Amino acid sequence: MTKPQMILAMQLGNGYGSQPGAWRAPGVDPSNYTDIDALVRYARSAERGKFAFLFVPDHLTPPDDLDHAPPMLTLEPMLTMAAIARETERIGFVITGSTTFNEPYNIARQFKTLDVMSHGRAGWNAVTTSEPASAANFGATIAPRPQRYQRAHEAIQIVQALWGSWGAEAWIKDAESGRFADAAQVQPVNLQGEYVASRGPLPIPPSEQGQPVVFSAGGGANGLQIAGRYASGVIGATFTIEDARAQREAVRDAARRAGRDPDEVKFFAGVMPAIAPTVRKALDRRTALGEHTFPDRVAYLGSMLGLPLDLDQIDQPLTAAQLDQARPSPFDPRSPKALEVAQAGWSIRDVLAHGVIDYHPTPVGPASVTADHLQEWFEAGACDGFWISPDVYEDGVDTFVDEVVPILQERGLYHLDYEGPTLRENLGAHQQYGLDPRLAVEGS
Repeated sequence: MTKPQMILAMQLGNGYGSQPGAWRAPGVDPSNYTDIDALVRYARSAERGKFAFLFVPDHLTPPDDLDHAPPMLTLEPMLTMAAIARETERIGFVITGSTTFNEPYNIARQFKTLDVMSHGRAGWNAVTTSEPASAANFGATIAPRPQRYQRAHEAIQIVQALWGSWGAEAWIKDAESGRFADAAQVQPVNLQGEYVASRGPLPIPPSEQGQPVVFSAGGGANGLQIAGRYASGVIGATFTIEDARAQREAVRDAARRAGRDPDEVKFFAGVMPAIAPTVRKALDRRTALGEHTFPDRVAYLGSMLGLPLDLDQIDQPLTAAQLDQARPSPFDPRSPKALEVAQAGWSIRDVLAHGVIDYHPTPVGPASVTADHLQEWFEAGACDGFWISPDVYEDGVDTFVDEVVPILQERGLYHLDYEGPTLRENLGAHQQYGLDPRLAVEGS
């Protein structure tokens, strides 16, 4: 029996990295925020590491502290990935696109165009939008959750129907006979929902993978229903193996309830590695990248541990009395890890540098520490793969590719080359063209 292998992806946001101080890191050009060539370099490095896809989040409003921190996202995801697609060959692009303020026809046309341009490497992370500030950009307000998710169901179904509205064999392109296409195979979809509708058809032929791959990142009952019905991949946000395993199984159960094979849905856990030759050097690197955030985080760490913490103590470990009083918050899954690190005798600054307040785990130290983390989670059934969030793209992507990837390959946990030229092949995703015939449009 072939040993299961994990799938890797990389988060790609601004031209700097996932840590707030990455734009000021040594060797980083502060102008990278608008430099597409920088993003191309990072994408090519990830492709050299045989990553299946770049995960591109999106947010419609700037950060609160724009004075000192750049936005963490690309200028505009679709245009950015279209440029990167021209400079890469195998790596895919899973781009976040909201169903709340986009019409299905526009989503369908943009994503399928990118899919054709990239020869079958596009994926859509279908999400809803819940931030009032984002709604204000469209002169709108946020609808209640049931309406937002009903619109999402309708939008996803219409998008997939539009993707299949140009028949798979419709494009004849016979110059000798003068016949361009079989118009009988290019048909309207005529779908009318409560919130969105489209006549169609979409005048774009299939790509090498047929149509873009659908992803989901939502949690809760509504998000699980989206993932179970439509997604081939789920972008997870988990901090512990137990939580990741539970979320993965919930996704798989949702797929079963939708009449699908649960193996069709791959669950990806996030990880934010801090890689350096030693733990001390890794902590120093992470401290330099986030030091200006530590004053606010000291108080937050105190709330996680049930302690009043003073900024004056930041370079000291917790006292014996504080450790005796500390109680991890039952409402924050990161709290037990924070207490575990504090109990090891690290200063408060170093506890924070361990990433205990980040929303994904932070393996700290040599590349083998990150490899061990990925192996432990993968073999525990916590995920099917990972989306890696480098602290600084300029050197962090190459460090991961050159140091972590070979360890995973030597252990038989990661492939030596791409399975094929399309995102669907590299995910092992099921073939689909148009709306999944197992799903009824009505009653969603």
